[in-house]
Amino acid sequence: MKMKWLTLGTSLTLAATAAYFSIVGLMTIFSGAVVGIAIMATVLEFGKLVSAAWLHYEWDRINNLVRGYFTAAVIVLMLITSMGIFGFLSKAHIDSALTGDTYSLEASIIDTRIAAEQSKLKAAQDRIEGLDYVLQTSQPKDRNYVNGRQTEERNNLAITIDKAVDSIVQYNVQKLPIQRLQLEQESELGPVKYIADMIYGSGAEEYYDNAVRWIILIIIFVFDPLAIMLLIVSTAAFKRDRETPAKPLVDNSQVMNMEIKEKESGLSVEIEENESGLVKTGLTTTLNESGLVKTGLTTTLKRRKI
Repeated sequence: MKMKWLTLGTSLTLAATAAYFSIVGLMTIFSGAVVGIAIMATVLEFGKLVSAAWLHYEWDRINNLVRGYFTAAVIVLMLITSMGIFGFLSKAHIDSALTGDTYSLEASIIDTRIAAEQSKLKAAQDRIEGLDYVLQTSQPKDRNYVNGRQTEERNNLAITIDKAVDSIVQYNVQKLPIQRLQLEQESELGPVKYIADMIYGSGAEEYYDNAVRWIILIIIFVFDPLAIMLLIVSTAAFKRDRETPAKPLVDNSQVMNMEIKEKESGLSVEIEENESGLVKTGLTTTLNESGLVKTGLTTTLKRRKI
């Protein structure tokens, strides 16, 4: 008794979850008519469950045309549900991948800026090295003159180097949160990467999307069909309980014994069931050789469990 209710509850829970994913997925696919798609998908999901249960319950009492139509309708509705689930899970994966691409783009922009500042820093350092070479190769008597001519330029180069270093430090600070988010994103995609590596081996980076598709297909081919099968199984259990014949209220041996005693003693026995579930037996007999003597006897038998 408990198992059939548990099966029914599990099937309805799975069906409701699959319906939610399917409705959201169909709304994503047909985003131009969200309200209409939500209403249509909800009605179709409910109709699918009712059709599957009714088809199994009335299978032996309907003709082949009706049976074939309802079977095809349930299969098509299951495919629609699976399509919606595929859309929902695909969108979740695309959003995750898009977030990772956004982080990569932001990191690449910061890297470009850091590279530009590093180029400025390298150019300033090279210019200082050139000035140092000119100063070192000049005549000792001219060094004070050359150094004086280079002072302003050296000061400007020092300011450029300081600005470049500060900019590089700031850009690296800005890059740290993005790198942290990238690591979190990679950890979320880690299972997919391991599955892709297991299936495709080397060069699996090119097949991450294919691995995700295979995972989604496995989920959708188990999700809604399992809900429908559990619904059919629970319907079959309720049907068996309904078709099981009820046990007799009175043991047949009681009736047989009463009939035997009736034949042996010449008694007339009447048996009926009252509203409270009791069985009354009314006995009438005739005794006396010279005349008839009528005796009325009423006996009450309690209902006994068989």
